[in-house]
Amino acid sequence: MELKFYKYQGTGNDFIILDGWEGLPEISSGQVRRLCDRKFGIGADGLMIISKEEGTDFRMRYYNSDGNVGSMCGNGGRCLVQFAFSQSYIGKTTSFIASDGPHKAVIQSEKDWVSLQMGNVPEIKLLENGDCFLNTGSPHYIKWVADPSTVDVFSEGKKIRNSSTYIEEGVNVNFVRVQQGRVEVRTYERGVEDETLSCGTGVTASVLAAVMMEKISSSAEGAEVITPGGELYVKFKRKNNSFEDVWLEGPAELVFEGSVELI
Repeated sequence: MELKFYKYQGTGNDFIILDGWEGLPEISSGQVRRLCDRKFGIGADGLMIISKEEGTDFRMRYYNSDGNVGSMCGNGGRCLVQFAFSQSYIGKTTSFIASDGPHKAVIQSEKDWVSLQMGNVPEIKLLENGDCFLNTGSPHYIKWVADPSTVDVFSEGKKIRNSSTYIEEGVNVNFVRVQQGRVEVRTYERGVEDETLSCGTGVTASVLAAVMMEKISSSAEGAEVITPGGELYVKFKRKNNSFEDVWLEGPAELVFEGSVELI
C-alpha cells in the first residue's frame, strides 16, 4: 500500500506527518519504526497523525521513533498546527486535543512561526543534588551544567534515563546552562533514545526550572532558548512555584513530501 507523507521540522526536531482527516489504515508500531528509521525509511524523531475530533479542531496522535505511542511533543504540536493550516483545516488560531489534553495555537506570521500553548505546570521538584524534575506534557529531568556543548549527551543522558528511578517510565534528560537570561539546552529524548537537535517540552521545562531556581529573574515572563537546532521562545505566568499560560514559540517548516510503500 502506498501512503502519502509530509516531513516537517521545528528547530531540527523532525517528524513524519500522516493525514488521517478522511481516515487512515491502522499503523503498527513496527511500521512506525520503519518509517522513522534514518537508513531504511524516511527518517524522523517521531510520527504524527492528524484526524478530525468532535468538539475541537483536530486530534494529534504522536508516536516516538521506537514505534511506541508518545506523550506530548511541543515541537511536533507546532509542526502539526502548521501542517493543518497549510491544508486549510484550520485558520491562524486553533485548538486541538493531544495526549495530555487540550491545546491552543496561533500562526504568528507567514514565516512559519507558531505559538503553542502548553499545559500548566503545578509543581517543580527540586532534587537532593540540585537538579530538577517536572512534567510539561512529558517528564523532564533538568541537569545544570557549566557548558552544554562539552557534555556527552548520549552517554550521560542514557545513564539518567535508565537509572533505577526512571527506568520503568522513562524520562527526557536536559543539560542546561543560563547565560545573561538566555537558556542553552541539549536533550536526550526517551523513545528516540538519543540526543535530538531540539525538544519542545524539554525547552519549556528548562525555562520554567531556571525561573524557579532564580537563574532567570523572577520578574521575567519569557526567555529565549538556544538549542543545537535553532532558537525558541517560552512565555509564562508564574504563581509562586507553579506556572500557567505557558507558550512555546518557534519555527515549524515543511521539509519535503512524498509517497512511501507501507509494508
